[in-house]
Amino acid sequence: MHVGHQMWERLGLDEILRRAGLSGRACTLSEVMTLNRLIDPTSELAMPDWVRRTALGDILGTDFAELNEDHLYRNLDVLHPNRETIERELAERERTLFNLDETIYLYDLTSTYFEGQAEKNGQAKRGYSRDQRPDSKQVVVGLVLDRDGFPKAHEVFDGNAQDRTTVGQMLDALERRSAGKTAVTVIVDRGMAYRENLDEIRRRGYHYIVAGRQPERNEWLDALESDEGWEKVIRAPSPCNPLQKKTIVEIKRERKGEELFILCRSDGRQEKDRAIREKQERRLLRDLEKLKERIEKGRLKRAEKIHQAVGRLKERYPRVARYYEIEVDLEHKTLCWCEHADKKDRARKLDGSYVLKTDRADLATDEIWRSYMLLTRVEDAFRDMKGPLRERPVFHQLEHRVQTHIFLCVLAYHLLVVIEQYFLDRDMHTSWPTVRDALRTHQVVTVVLPAQSGGVLRIRKGTTPEPEHRRIYETLKVPMEVMRPVKSWMPAGRS
Repeated sequence: MHVGHQMWERLGLDEILRRAGLSGRACTLSEVMTLNRLIDPTSELAMPDWVRRTALGDILGTDFAELNEDHLYRNLDVLHPNRETIERELAERERTLFNLDETIYLYDLTSTYFEGQAEKNGQAKRGYSRDQRPDSKQVVVGLVLDRDGFPKAHEVFDGNAQDRTTVGQMLDALERRSAGKTAVTVIVDRGMAYRENLDEIRRRGYHYIVAGRQPERNEWLDALESDEGWEKVIRAPSPCNPLQKKTIVEIKRERKGEELFILCRSDGRQEKDRAIREKQERRLLRDLEKLKERIEKGRLKRAEKIHQAVGRLKERYPRVARYYEIEVDLEHKTLCWCEHADKKDRARKLDGSYVLKTDRADLATDEIWRSYMLLTRVEDAFRDMKGPLRERPVFHQLEHRVQTHIFLCVLAYHLLVVIEQYFLDRDMHTSWPTVRDALRTHQVVTVVLPAQSGGVLRIRKGTTPEPEHRRIYETLKVPMEVMRPVKSWMPAGRS
């Protein structure tokens, strides 16, 4: 709690919230809700009791005896219209504080599912679930980070939004929050690597690095199979594991028109691609057999329904469905399929390979590859938001409260990444959950001292930090003292 509050103050969040028009009470409640996400996420219903069990009132010097869930719900309503202003000023504050490099923006998407029907939320829809929860409605969350992992912008999209349709909206949001900075390279995954999106990125004055889509990889099959022109990427082991053996990655530079292509092949990825493809193929064939049985036994008769079932299988297993020709024989009431051996053989040859493309011909080959690999930081951010910060599942049913819930998770992630950055600056690779668990034993206690006159002296104070606590506080440059001791005298005869 002490560390979270100190980071909140260091980022000047109270001042940022006040400039956005929030009252002092709203600023305090916003900090309470953000620290709850950071430390021990609970619902708004359970949060008042959680606050009263912690030292938050002592640290903030606020009495939370009357706090209830209605206060917190109203604060969600107050925060909602000010999210964009707060995010813009917070990003500027972090850039100044840590001298951040803003020449690269990393953009990716994830989904967050609901508990309940969310019937009053127009954005709650069923779509491709990255949480493996196709049974639940969801929203799609887009997040932009800089190369150091600090958030620059986020947006909440409809749950059935396709990756390729979000790029323009996110660029709009990014320009509003970053004052229209140009000469920036935007890095996105292959789900957004469509020509209209790349043209839009260039039209806005940005550069791009993207992973090529499957058809583009097929075009480079001969070059990928050739052993000429490849160079190995030198990859250092993780500082946390100096004995780590990195998989071999080879890259090759090719030019086509105005675009630069980086052909890549990886031993580790080859095994992964093969395993994923074979697993999906087994599942597709199993489900085809089940569908065939339903048709032959007369449990599925209408042609329309049969074709819909086949379409759903193709949608569920797109990686391998293209290797099979699936035909419905209505006359004999059966289903048959045959394998395209040439397509399957091509897929085997492409296992472990991928293609990057960019308009940055001025960059070295390995620099382009390393820049694209930074996209894993967005995946790490989503993992933190869904793990320690518990962004999912979403229990709110109203659209604006869902958006504010996700915004609070992003605010908590700002604090998390700042904390971890202080450790990285000292070459210490420590995660926030590790720091949080280590600090749980530094507590605030009440010392009760009976007096000879019959009265009682109560002293509310922080315990003496242990050596491990001191090392953490020194790294984060926060005071050792959680709070100044508060003394209260209770005369004899009063309980």
